[in-house]
Order: sequence, then C-alpha cells, then structure tokens
Amino acid sequence: MRILLVEDSRHLREATATALKKSGYAVDTAADGNEGLWLAQENPYDLAILDIMLPGMDGLSILREIRKQKRDLVVLLLTARDKIDDKVEGFDAGADDYLAKPFALKELLARVNALCRRSYGQTTHNLNIGNLEVDTSRKSAARAGQTLDLTAKEYAILEYLALREGKVVSRTEIENHVYDELVSPSSNVVDRTICVLRQKISVPKDDTPLIHTKRGQGYVLEERTA
Repeated sequence: MRILLVEDSRHLREATATALKKSGYAVDTAADGNEGLWLAQENPYDLAILDIMLPGMDGLSILREIRKQKRDLVVLLLTARDKIDDKVEGFDAGADDYLAKPFALKELLARVNALCRRSYGQTTHNLNIGNLEVDTSRKSAARAGQTLDLTAKEYAILEYLALREGKVVSRTEIENHVYDELVSPSSNVVDRTICVLRQKISVPKDDTPLIHTKRGQGYVLEERTA
C-alpha cells in the first residue's frame, strides 16, 4: 500500500514515515500543503495522512480540493485541535478518520491498516483465498497452515493482489501501489517477485496455483476450480 504523509514537523514526519515503512508501506512525504496537494493529484495513493495546520495550504483545503475532483482517496486528518467542532469540520470536508496529536504510533498504524482495508471494501484483517490466509494486521501470510517466509516487498505485492482478489492487476498498478517516488523498480522486478511468490506459496501440503497470468494484462490472485 502506498501512503502520502503531509506534515510540517520534520521530527514527526520522519518518525511517522519510518514507522509506516517498517510496517511495509511505501511512503511519500511533503512538508507543506502545496507540495502535498500536487503529490495527491499526481499519484494513485491508497491513503493520505494530512496535518491540518500546514504552511502554504492547510490540510482542510487540500482535502476539499481532493473531494472537488471527486477523488475517492481515503484521508486521515492529524491535528492538535481536538474540539468537537474541529472534528465535525474535518468530517464535513470529507475526511474518513481523525487523529488528535499527540498520538501513539501504534494507534496510527492500526487506523492506517483499517483505512487501507476499507478502501478496498475489506472489513476484516484476514484475507482468505482458498487456503491462503493474508493477515494485514500482522503483515504475514500462511497457506494450508504453513507460515510463508516472505520479504517485505513480496508480502506487499501479495497483500495488494489479495485485496483485489479475482481482478486483473497490471504491472504498472503494482509498481504504483507498492513502491514510493524514491524507488524506480527495474522493468522486470515485479515479474521476478511474482515468480518467487508463486514458488513460496506453493507448499508441500498444496501446490495448486493461485497467482495466474493474464497475458499482456497482468496478474490475478484467485482460487480456480478445475
């Protein structure tokens, strides 16, 4: 999942970005509202985390601009103002969730996880495709009860495919949602990772293919019956 974080406090921005990346998210950051809005308009994020008090353009203004363009981007607002009227204003502007400062990173990560799932129509952290289970909370996966040994990027790609179960996902979509702006994956890195994933989710108890190639279009994660 790819996240936009717009926060003017360098310390908080770096600490939050680091925590998100350690949890497996691709993260782009901005220190002011103008850059934040530009990034939000230019990239297909799964979630935007916006501080309300920002130089250049405040978070509510960014949010209103995003909603004017009818973007369905999920937005979490951060603010030092936690009065009821402030929260109501944020929700009226189109926010999906609201977190007051100071906050515990553990709570932020839990909210981010829930919001990312919600953006794909998922209400539970357990995604099941046949006997493959992807736990978006623990960032782990297992098949036929056997835990899979996945790298962060392998897990991220598997999770993205699982969230879009049964749908064709192009290589470009995977690149856009799993890598941030500082990483330019080589032309075949996604294909190589998919190849490794196929091998890793093929366990002794069940080697039935779950990742399928749609030639010229992309990949589909689904259980197919003969």
